[in-house]
Amino acid sequence: MPVKQIPETLPLPKATEKLKNLADVIVIGAGPTGLACAIEAQRAGFKVITIDKGCLVNSIYNYPANMSFFTTPELLEIGDIPFSTSRQKPTREEALEYYRKVAEHYRVDVSQYERVKTVNGGDNAFHITATDRLQRIYDYQARKVIVSTGYYDMANMMKIPGEDMAKVFHYYREPHPFFDTDVLVIGGKNSAAISALDLWRHGARVTLVHRGPKMHSHVKYWILPDIENRIKNQEIAGYFNSFVTAIEADFVLLETPEGEIRLPNDFVFAMTG
Repeated sequence: MPVKQIPETLPLPKATEKLKNLADVIVIGAGPTGLACAIEAQRAGFKVITIDKGCLVNSIYNYPANMSFFTTPELLEIGDIPFSTSRQKPTREEALEYYRKVAEHYRVDVSQYERVKTVNGGDNAFHITATDRLQRIYDYQARKVIVSTGYYDMANMMKIPGEDMAKVFHYYREPHPFFDTDVLVIGGKNSAAISALDLWRHGARVTLVHRGPKMHSHVKYWILPDIENRIKNQEIAGYFNSFVTAIEADFVLLETPEGEIRLPNDFVFAMTG
C-alpha cells in the first residue's frame, strides 16, 4: 500500500502520545467556527485539542434565552451534519443542542472553562498556557495553532462613569428579573431593539437612548416597525441624538438635544456591540 505523503507545511500526526496535552493542532475558541476547524483537522488525521474560556459555543449560550436566529439552519451547519428543525429560523436552544450533538458525534476534545494566557514559540513548536476557574495552569504543545475567538465577548465599552457597576450589562439574556423596574437600553441596532421590546413586553419600564437620529436601518424589517411604534406610542421612551454621560446607583444622566436630563434607573443594558 503506498504511503500517503503529507506536505511539510502541515502538522504531522504523532505515532505515540506521551503527553495528554500534546497535539498536532490547538484550536483556541470552541464556537461554531472553531468546532468546524477542529472537525476538519480531525478528519484529516490530526490530533486536535480545542480550548475555550467558557462552555461549548459560549457566545451562542450567552444569546437571549428565547432568541431565534436571523439565518436558516443550513447556514449554521458544520461537519456535514444536517441541522434539523421544523422552523424556518432555528432557536438558540436548538442551536445549542445541535452543536452539542456535533461535538459528541466527532468526539471533539474540548477543554472548557480554560482561558489561554500565552502562546509562544513558532511553526511546528507552539507552547500554549491556559488557566482554569481555579487558577490551575495547563501547558499545551502543538505543531499548529488556529485562533477562532470571534468578537462577541469583547464588548464595546462606553468609558463613562458608573459603567463598571453591577447593574450594568453588555449582554441580554431574559426579561423576568427586570419586571417592574426602570431599565435603560443603550443602542440603536438589532440587539437594542430586541432587548427593549422583550423587556417592555415582560413588565419593565423601558427607556431607549441612541446617539443617532433614529433606529439604525440595519434593524430587521419585522422588528423595526415594532420598536418604532412602541416609541411613537410612548410605551417605550426614546431619546435620539442623545448620550449617556453617567450611571449612578439609582439614576442615569443623559445629554439630549434639549439639555441634560436625569432619569430614575435600576438597570442598564449597553447593547453597543
